[in-house]
Amino acid sequence: MTDGTGGAGARPRGARTGEDGVVETGTGKTGTGDAVAGAAGRGGGAAGEWVFAVVGLPLALLGGVYALAVLYAGALLSLTVLGLPFVVAGLLGARGLGTAHRRLVGRLLGAYVEGPEPLPRPRGVLARGRTVLADPVAWRALLYLVLRLPLGVVGFAAAVVLPLGCGWLVGFPLWVRLLQPGPRPAGLLDAGAVLLGLLLLVCVPGAVRMLGRANRWLARLLLGPARVQRRVRELEGARASLLAESTERLRRLERDLHDGTQARLVALAITLSLAEDALAPGAAPDLGRLRTLVDRARGQTDETIGELRRLTRGIHPAALDGGLHEALPGLTATSPVPVAVRVDLPERPDPAIERAVYFCAAELLTNVARHSGAAAAALTVTAADGRVRLVVRDDGRGGAALGTAPAGSPAAGTGLSGLAERLAAVDGFLRVDSPPGGPTVVTAELPVRL
Repeated sequence: MTDGTGGAGARPRGARTGEDGVVETGTGKTGTGDAVAGAAGRGGGAAGEWVFAVVGLPLALLGGVYALAVLYAGALLSLTVLGLPFVVAGLLGARGLGTAHRRLVGRLLGAYVEGPEPLPRPRGVLARGRTVLADPVAWRALLYLVLRLPLGVVGFAAAVVLPLGCGWLVGFPLWVRLLQPGPRPAGLLDAGAVLLGLLLLVCVPGAVRMLGRANRWLARLLLGPARVQRRVRELEGARASLLAESTERLRRLERDLHDGTQARLVALAITLSLAEDALAPGAAPDLGRLRTLVDRARGQTDETIGELRRLTRGIHPAALDGGLHEALPGLTATSPVPVAVRVDLPERPDPAIERAVYFCAAELLTNVARHSGAAAAALTVTAADGRVRLVVRDDGRGGAALGTAPAGSPAAGTGLSGLAERLAAVDGFLRVDSPPGGPTVVTAELPVRL
C-alpha cells in the first residue's frame, strides 16, 4: 500500500517521521518528527552531530551573549525612554538569530523545524513596536539563545575537549617519561590512566549523540511556531482539505446525476411518451407493443433506482445504520483477501467519525487487495482514552509509504496521502509501518467525539 501522489521527496501536509522510521500524518501529531526528506538529504547522522558540536559553538556563544545583553540592558533601561525601543530591536535580532539556528539544525542535524509565521507589519511605529513586544516567537527565540549557550559549550567539550583529554590519559605513561628523565617503572597509575582514557573515549560518541538529540528537541520546542499558531495552521489545512474534498464530491455527484441518472430519466420519459401515443383515442391499441414499452419502462426504472442507490451509498452507507460492529464485517466479506475482523467499541463514535473509519477501512482493504500481494489480513478497531484506533495489518510485500512510488509500479496511485488529509479534517492522523518484505501495519487514530 504505497501512495503514488506527489513529487520526489514530497511530504504530505502534517506528516512526520519518528525515530523508528515510521511516517505519521495528521493534526495533533505534526512537527515532532526527526526530519523531512529534504532536511534528511542535507545532513543528519553522526557526522552532522560532530560538525554541529564544533561549528555551533561560535554561534551559540554569539547568541547567548546577545540574549543576556538584551535582557540585562533592557532591564537597566526599562525606566527610561530608550528601554522599550531597545527591547524591540533586541527581539527582532533574536528572531533573526533564531532563523540562523533553525537552518543550522536542519542542515547539520537533519531535524526539520517548521518556520514560524512572518511578523505582522501594522501601520505606525507604535503599533509595530507593540506587535514585536507581544510576539511569542521572538521571546521563545530569546530563551533558546540563552539555553543554547551552555548546551553549545557542553557539546564542544564532548566533541573536542573530551577526546583530547582521552588522548592525554592514554598517553600518560609516555608523557610522564618524557617530562621526567631517568627510569620510571610502570605502576597502577599508568594502567589506571590508560584504562580511564579508553573508557571515556568509548563514551564520547554516545555523549555527542545524546547532545545532538537535546539540540533537536530544544530547537523544535522553541524555534518553531507556538502551539497556538501550529494548531491554527493544522485547522486551516484540515479545513482546506475538507472543503476541497466536499467540492470534489459535489462535482462528481452532479456529473453522475447529469450524465447517468438524468439520461436514464429522459429515456424513461421517452418510453412513457411512446406508450401514451400507443393509447391515443381513436386508434386500436397494440397490446404487444404496449407490453414491450411497459417492460422497457420497468427496466429503465430499475436501472435508475440502482443508479440512485449507488450514488447515495457514497454519501452515507446504509450498513452504518447499525454501527461499525455490523458495517465492518460486511465490508471485509467482500474483500478478495481473507480478513480477520475484531471490533471492540464500548460506545458508538460520532456519525462523522464512523463514516471516516468506514471509508478509511474500505480504502486500506482495497490497497491490500490491489497492491500488497498479501495472503491474509487483519482489521482491528478499538477505543481508549477518547480515541478510536483502526489497525489494518497484512502479510504482503511491504514497502508502503506516504511518499512517492515509481510510475507504473504496483504501488503507485493508492492514495495514502489523500487518506491522511481526509483523516486530518476530523482531527485524526495516519501511521504507516511497512518495512520491505512486510508486514505492513497501517494505523489510523481519530477522536471518538468531535
